[in-house]
Amino acid sequence: MARPTSTFRCTECGWSTVKWVGRCSECQQWGTVVDVAEATGIVRAVQAVQLGESRTARPIVDIETTDAAHRPTGIGEFDRVLGGGIVAGAAILLSGEPGVGKSTLLLEVAAKVAATGRRVLYVTAEESTAQVRLRAGRTGALHPELYLAAETDLATVLGQVDAVSPDLLIVDSVQTVASSLSDGLPGQPSQVREVASTLIRVAKERQLPLLLVGHVTKDGTIAGPRLLEHLVDVVCQFEGDRQNALRFVRALKNRFGPTDEVGCFEMTGDGIAEVADPSGLFRSSGRTAVSGTCVTVALEGRRALAVEVQALVVSTTAPQPRRIVNGVDPSRVAMIIAVLERRAAFKALGANDVYVSTVGGVRLAEPGADLAIAVAIASAVRDTAVPHELAAFGEISLAGEVRPVSAAKQRAAEARRLGYTMILDVEVGTVRAAVSRAMLSAAELLGSARERELDAAF
Repeated sequence: MARPTSTFRCTECGWSTVKWVGRCSECQQWGTVVDVAEATGIVRAVQAVQLGESRTARPIVDIETTDAAHRPTGIGEFDRVLGGGIVAGAAILLSGEPGVGKSTLLLEVAAKVAATGRRVLYVTAEESTAQVRLRAGRTGALHPELYLAAETDLATVLGQVDAVSPDLLIVDSVQTVASSLSDGLPGQPSQVREVASTLIRVAKERQLPLLLVGHVTKDGTIAGPRLLEHLVDVVCQFEGDRQNALRFVRALKNRFGPTDEVGCFEMTGDGIAEVADPSGLFRSSGRTAVSGTCVTVALEGRRALAVEVQALVVSTTAPQPRRIVNGVDPSRVAMIIAVLERRAAFKALGANDVYVSTVGGVRLAEPGADLAIAVAIASAVRDTAVPHELAAFGEISLAGEVRPVSAAKQRAAEARRLGYTMILDVEVGTVRAAVSRAMLSAAELLGSARERELDAAF
C-alpha cells in the first residue's frame, strides 16, 4: 500500500509541492502555500445529487429577468459610481491608500442611509468607538439608527449582526478581522478569504448590503488574495493626493451598473463634500488672458471635465535643457515638443527649458490633451495669450496631424456649456494649422480690444 504523503498547494494559482515553502514559485505570492492533506493513490467518488424540478437547468429564453433595485445612499456622487445606489445583498469593496478618506466617506454614507430610517451597523476593527464617535460629531454624521461596534473577531461580528438586525453592514476593514476557524494572523490570505467569504455568504442569505474597506499594497493593488475581488459584486477605488483636497471614486468592477463612472469629492474640515461640477476646480480664476495657457476637455469615465494646461518656456545656458512636467505624461510632452519643432517650425524649443503643468493637480493620462499642450507651449514661445473662449482637444501624431478622440461631441458640448465658443479639434487638420488659428484668433481679439479703446477715447 502506498504511503500517504502531504501535499502543499498555492491557493492563488494552484501550484503544488511536496514540502511547505513561504513563497509560491509560480505566482510569487507570500503565505499562500497551505497543506491540503491529500493522500496519494486514493480516488474519492462523488455521488450525483437528485435535482428537483426547481433546480433543473432550463433554456435561457425561458428564464425570467428581474432588474436589480438600487436604493440611493443620499450621496449623489457615490450613487453615480454604484449605478444608482446600493442593491440588496450586494457586496461592495472600497479600497484606497491610508489616509485618503475611506472611513470618512463610509461614515457619511452610513449617516445618510440611517437618516432614511434604515438601521446601519458600522463595525470598526481599526479604531475604537470613541474615535469614530468624535469623527462623526465633527462631520455631522450622528443618527440614532447608526450603530457602532469595535470588533476584530468574525464570530463576534456575526453576533452583532444578529443582535442589531441592520439594513446595511459596514466593516472597516476586512484585513483586520480574523476568524478562529482559519490559521494565521489577520490580514494573511487565508484569513482574508475566510472572513470575506463568510460575510458575503451572510449578506446573500439575508439580502443585507455589505460594504467592505480594503487595504492596498505598495504598488496600489488590493491587499490579500485576488479571490477577494472575484467574491464581491462591486470593486471601487478611492483615489486622491494628500497634498490635494480632491478625491475620486472609480468603479473597477460592477455587476449592477457601469464601470466607467467617476465620483468627485472634496475633503474639507467638516468631512467630505460632493463636487457635482468639478470643472471649475481645474481652471484658473483670473479674467486676464495670460500666454502659455490653454483649456482642454478631458474624460474621467463618462464625465467631461474642463482642465487648463499651463506652459512656460524660458531660455537656458545649460547644455541639457530641462523638461519639467506635472499632471501630464512626460513622454507625450517630449513627443509634442519634437512635433512642434519639426512640423510647426518652432526651432527655439530645443535650446529652452519647457515647463508644463495642469491646474488643480488633476492628471491627464489620455492623448486627447495633446492639442491643448501644443497650443499652450506655442503660446508661451510667442508670448501671445490664447483667447479665453478657446478650448482644444485632439491627439497629435508624429506626422503633425490632429487625430480624432473618443466622445468628441460630448467634449464639445461640455466646452460650449462652460462658455467656450472657439473649439480646436480634428477639423483643424494639422498641429501647425491649429497653432496658427489660435494665434490668429488671439490677434483678432487684441485688435478688437484696441478698436474698442480708440472708440472710447474719441
